[in-house]
Amino acid sequence: MNRQKRTEIFQRLRAENPSPTTELDYSSTFELLIAVILSAQATDVGVNKATRKLYQVANTPEAILALGVDGLKEYIKTIGLFNTKAENVIKTCRALVEKHNSIVPSTREELEALPGVGRKTANVVLNTAFGQPAMAVDTHIFRVSNRTGIAPGKTVLEVEKRLLRLVPAEFLLDAHHWLILHGRYVCTARKPRCGACVIYDLCEYKKKTEV
Repeated sequence: MNRQKRTEIFQRLRAENPSPTTELDYSSTFELLIAVILSAQATDVGVNKATRKLYQVANTPEAILALGVDGLKEYIKTIGLFNTKAENVIKTCRALVEKHNSIVPSTREELEALPGVGRKTANVVLNTAFGQPAMAVDTHIFRVSNRTGIAPGKTVLEVEKRLLRLVPAEFLLDAHHWLILHGRYVCTARKPRCGACVIYDLCEYKKKTEV
């Protein structure tokens, strides 16, 4: 796929959704960080349902620490892997209080040092909260990048690096959100909705469904 085609793809995605953002509910960088930690192998809808109640009673590192692991579990027990996530969230809150003055750090190294925060989680926070052109490649973005030909790669990291290199600069900040939403609602895993796709004629997928 050439640069001209990639540019046209992102122009169309931007025209369809000029201000894309995460579907996780949050009102602070800290709330976003916790929501992203909880979202691993879980749906945004499920996470939002849990955090809606949690954040009413505890939406700072100190407040969640005060709940303790068992108290936190009561709020997030509907989310997959909630036992491990509760442990990690408490540890992360403790690290934020003790090492960062309760403020979410803005560098990849500091974010990835927090318990339960991997590269993808750090990328979401860097992009969404701090406006950095990071690319959080999840299953949707990995699929869309490979299927369309925008940035094919065999591993998540390979796709991430190719996207950062190949997506035209003017689209880099929002590309992550456009691709994830496109994968979630249009270019779905089992049967892509090619008839509803704004980039149908630009996509290089060879097994397109009927328009």
